[in-house]
Amino acid sequence: MDEALRYLESRARTVREVERRLDACGYGEIEVGNTVERLRELNLLDDAAYAREFVRTRLNTKPVSRAHLREQLMAHETEREAIDEALSGLTGETEEQSAALVARKYARQYAHLPLDERREIVLRRLSARGFSYDVSRAAADAAFSGEDEA
Repeated sequence: MDEALRYLESRARTVREVERRLDACGYGEIEVGNTVERLRELNLLDDAAYAREFVRTRLNTKPVSRAHLREQLMAHETEREAIDEALSGLTGETEEQSAALVARKYARQYAHLPLDERREIVLRRLSARGFSYDVSRAAADAAFSGEDEA
């Protein structure tokens, strides 16, 4: 239990991350299971809460697509039900707003480049964050609206 609590001190973790840590420390299956169960009872380990907070903070700090968020949560080995619940509140409008924020950021950052190069960079950045082509294109169009093609 002490090892698990130390591991949880720095940041929230998923159930599977704690299980892996305790396994790596050489604890037996029964000890790991009992510790995880007790941490759940104390509300110190909750994949659903972890996923909701992950989505909330990620969208506020580095907007990415719904698909990218799913991949990131899966990389943390978050329970699938928790992922589905956390992502259920994200709408197409939320994704479009996130893409627009990213597009405006990179349009400003590369303002010194010609328009066609900036547009290409913006589209690549949006794609790297998991946004679909249609969402990326609409966000880029909005970010560059009003600029001359010359």
